[in-house]
Amino acid sequence: MHLYNLTLQRPTGIVQAIYGNFSGPKAQEIVVSRGKTIELLRPDESGKVQVILSTEIFGIARSIAPFRLTGGSKDYIIVGSDSGRIVILEYNPTKNTFDKVHQETYGKSGCRRIVPGQYLAADPKGRAVMIASVEKQKLVYILNRDSAARLTISSPLEAHRAHTVIFSICGVDVGFENPMFACIEQDYESEDENQKTVSFYELDLGLNHVIRKYTDTVDPRSNLVIAVPGGADGPGGVLVCSENYITFKNQDHPDVRASIPRRVDSEPNRGVLIVATASHRQKVVDST
Repeated sequence: MHLYNLTLQRPTGIVQAIYGNFSGPKAQEIVVSRGKTIELLRPDESGKVQVILSTEIFGIARSIAPFRLTGGSKDYIIVGSDSGRIVILEYNPTKNTFDKVHQETYGKSGCRRIVPGQYLAADPKGRAVMIASVEKQKLVYILNRDSAARLTISSPLEAHRAHTVIFSICGVDVGFENPMFACIEQDYESEDENQKTVSFYELDLGLNHVIRKYTDTVDPRSNLVIAVPGGADGPGGVLVCSENYITFKNQDHPDVRASIPRRVDSEPNRGVLIVATASHRQKVVDST
């Protein structure tokens, strides 16, 4: 006998939202997490957002992220939950369901501070994904295809750092060089407990291990890190969001700081924080 319970009213608060092409090429869609449900949304021709699919996961979705394999035409969904597993979902438009492509167990169940699942970041080229906990643990998985063009996932590669609290992570755009991830961290055993750093972790695909390649101090009020387009499309690096300003950071490049615009009638003693972002990449057309 299998028992399960459903609430009469669905949850309405959106915990996290991602966008991509989940049902096929050029299909602009949004996937939202409402804690215990995952929904696929699609805008129609009139501009209204329609709910295409709503699925109960019978757990807590702590984080979700989209990724696309190199050369692929649709996006997969990675879910970090309280199950202690990393789960990869693919939307099946024929059955109108989320098919579980792969799941990998890495820790105990429950929302624990040292069990990964709170943070997720994918390499912009779809070659790897990092899943991290609130404290200490970070795991990197290599994503690839097998001979039948099916998604495969490697064994986890550890990038742990003891006595460290993690605030935000992202996948750095480095083109087709070794995948790299940026993390805002704070070492609570250091002499200066208020000092935060942004660290760049590089996945060496040849040696199959992760190293901390570069680290730099940031403002103690930093809370979010955003990837900047790189490779042939931009300078790369990251934007570190702090209270009242944003800082561009990259290896071998001086810091560039810009203030966050604020309302004229806003309270001068209250700071401005950016808590959520979405990036849009636009192709530059050379008119010469």
